[in-house]
Amino acid sequence: MYNFEYAKPDNLETAKSLMAREGAQALAGGQSLTPTMKQRLAQPELLVDITGLPELKGVARVDGGVRIGGGVRHVEVERSAEVQAAAPALAQLAGKIGDPQVRNRGTLGGSIANNDPSACYPAAVLALDGVVSTSNGRDIAAADFFQGLYETALEEGELVTAVTFKAPMRAAWMKFPQPASRFSLVGVFVAQFADGHRVAVTGASESGVFRHGDLEAALNTGGDLDSVAVSPSGLIADLHGTPEYRANLIRVQAKRGAAAMV
Repeated sequence: MYNFEYAKPDNLETAKSLMAREGAQALAGGQSLTPTMKQRLAQPELLVDITGLPELKGVARVDGGVRIGGGVRHVEVERSAEVQAAAPALAQLAGKIGDPQVRNRGTLGGSIANNDPSACYPAAVLALDGVVSTSNGRDIAAADFFQGLYETALEEGELVTAVTFKAPMRAAWMKFPQPASRFSLVGVFVAQFADGHRVAVTGASESGVFRHGDLEAALNTGGDLDSVAVSPSGLIADLHGTPEYRANLIRVQAKRGAAAMV
């Protein structure tokens, strides 16, 4: 590790002021940031600990869905009665992230702000037509928030304060985990709304989370998902699987999700 400053503000306005400083980095659960700092892949000059900010806490039912604070931990999402009532599949997703240590430290806001291509939450945000609220007073639609590998619409120093998820008619989360890291080798979130299905895929693409239009169209028309062609183009190739392997997994996981929706 190396020398850096540390600050723990007790309100959002102070946190915003600190985040405006050059070299500042927010510290939420630290499950992604701490390892990258140890490897010197990230070297912030100031760590702004946002874990205690009351403005980032809380889970509440809202008209047509559920609003979750950016600082809410994965275990809290998993156990929330409000989440379980509005979107049971979202609670199930949170309960399958990493291991108990990660679930008790990691946060919703930290996960989507990092936008790891294999993270679980981005698939739920995209499939459940989420809206990301920020410390700059912006409400960003999921389709505009995720912009590529580790890239989001967040501006410098901007924090995720909350995410609002729409409550689906039915939904399911299917995760094929990488055994060591427990990240999604391929994860598929399937959700049904009055106007059709949404299928979001994580862990498979070099560009991060994405929706699969052909699988959505097949579900909307009652078609056979086995007949949907999933292209391997742009999918990840690594020691865990080829692009063709991941393409097949996307179709398999989508089919399992469609059968398991509740």
